[in-house]
Amino acid sequence: MLFGRSTGRVGHGVASDGVSDRRSDTLVRDLALYVLARFSLVAVITAILVLVQVPLLVGLVIGLVVGLPLGLLLFRSLNAKVTAGLAARNERRATERARLRAELRGERLDTDDEAESHGVDRKGADETEER
Repeated sequence: MLFGRSTGRVGHGVASDGVSDRRSDTLVRDLALYVLARFSLVAVITAILVLVQVPLLVGLVIGLVVGLPLGLLLFRSLNAKVTAGLAARNERRATERARLRAELRGERLDTDDEAESHGVDRKGADETEER
């Protein structure tokens, strides 16, 4: 899985192709909107300061110092969407990394869903592997 997209291998993905792509596209869109909104706020503050005869460089510095923290408050909902998207992406990557490491050790890492679909109780399977 690269950047939340499936590599085309069937049965090895954490999520189906459509769900993974949709989440990744949403994360990219939300992140772009959030960054654009925060820097637009900085630009608006800078423009207002320049209009009242504050030098451009000073206005830009004040715009950054005031605008970026203010953007955290004003765009809280976008921030929450980006944070949730990054957390979900991180969880998928951690699951995929664990699966790949298990494959490198020569083991097969079954998720609980796969074990249930094969009719195997995970607790019983773990006890069998230890013997």
